[in-house]
Amino acid sequence: MCSSDLPEYGRVVDICTKDSLRELATPGLLAVLAPIVIGFGFGYAPLGSFLAGAIAAGVLMAVFLANSGGAWDNAKKLVEDGVHGGKGSLAHEATIIGDTVGDPFKDTAGPAINPLIKVMNLVSLLIATSVVKYSTNHGLRAGVAIFALAVVVGSIVIAKRRATGITPSGSDGADGPAAPASDENPAFEDKSASGASPAGGADSPGEEKPASAASAASGGDPASEAKPAETATA
Repeated sequence: MCSSDLPEYGRVVDICTKDSLRELATPGLLAVLAPIVIGFGFGYAPLGSFLAGAIAAGVLMAVFLANSGGAWDNAKKLVEDGVHGGKGSLAHEATIIGDTVGDPFKDTAGPAINPLIKVMNLVSLLIATSVVKYSTNHGLRAGVAIFALAVVVGSIVIAKRRATGITPSGSDGADGPAAPASDENPAFEDKSASGASPAGGADSPGEEKPASAASAASGGDPASEAKPAETATA
């Protein structure tokens, strides 16, 4: 921490690149194999309907992501210009949260739908002749569709297991590791187990009363405590 050595920037970039490529495998396989499953499993007409629905839904989703992300980003800039309290206000804190979601919406998620639609259309065009040619060979069609579906399901299951494996263990809890044992934290010891009386409870058999407790037992008269010699003489 004394800044004597340079950070290993190359290692960080390498780790991030490998992880991003590994996580990209599942959506990539889904985009490539979904048209194959539909085409060979149901025919060319359902494949065309599938592409039409994917294009329509993808365009609407891309427009939604671009507009909402831009709106959240511009809202933050508007508040920073002095509207609704300016910087440091509650409105500014809310727009910071919105901008955190809005930037990926308009910069990554929205534009990524374009290559998704292109890949699906390209794969559909490449397999269209085979789908029509082997439309009567039901065994081949079923085998190709089942194999593609198995690959898609397997990739999704592997991705889910990988995501579950990197989550923090439940033993530490959401707020960090568990509290140490009671022998390391005497303040958290269970006094009822050690024989000491809890606050406001009855005194233990061998425990002596303090002066205030003795005063309360004698009726609250301090004079009865201050004259032991006179009482003995009488």
